[in-house]
Amino acid sequence: MLDLAKRQLRQILDVLDNDITAGTPVVGLEPSCVAVFRDELPNLFPHDEAAKRLAGQTMTLSEFLRHRRPDWRPGRIDRRAIVHGHCHQKAIMGFTAESEVLKEAAREVDILDSGCCGMAGSFGFKREHYGVSQQIGELAVLPAVRQASVDDLIVADGFSCREQIAQGTSRRAFHTAELLQLALHDGTSSSVSARPQEADYFARHHQLGEPRRTLPWLAAAMAVGIVVWLAWAKK
Repeated sequence: MLDLAKRQLRQILDVLDNDITAGTPVVGLEPSCVAVFRDELPNLFPHDEAAKRLAGQTMTLSEFLRHRRPDWRPGRIDRRAIVHGHCHQKAIMGFTAESEVLKEAAREVDILDSGCCGMAGSFGFKREHYGVSQQIGELAVLPAVRQASVDDLIVADGFSCREQIAQGTSRRAFHTAELLQLALHDGTSSSVSARPQEADYFARHHQLGEPRRTLPWLAAAMAVGIVVWLAWAKK
């Protein structure tokens, strides 16, 4: 789908032209999307100066905080954070900034020695890949989450990683941005259980309900959207 990717990226370059010229930072919350701008965009447009500039201006939230706002400090949650780093992010951007920011926001940070979570976008949702997806998840991520204390906070920035954790365990993972929000506004003492805090947070900030119940409806909506978009793109 390289031709489709090029058309989409060309449209993005056109829409962001003024901001690219102005050097405006582009902050992405999903590691895969940041990796597209940082790696795939300049590879697909190797002689395009706008593509090179956009690649240089795009960063993760943690990179933005560390490099553009180095004096900013969040509050601190008196809890341990168990962190699964997105495999695409670690391969393309590295994980140093995330590690540093998280260590400022939590009492203790345990970064798992893990590779892919096993979901890998739509890979883990396909029937023929399900077994492999689960085997990969069981190598590190899922057992670590199941063994985590009720007081531990689970952190994973990748949408697919959080979905794999939600589907394969009884826990829900926070994005780094959500953990920072907790540190800024909802920090609690270590005497309070994190499990109710976790459940309360997602009840207040996420309206999708249980993942297994909403997935068929989300999949159907996405499928309709893709069909409509493809029909428009071919015109």
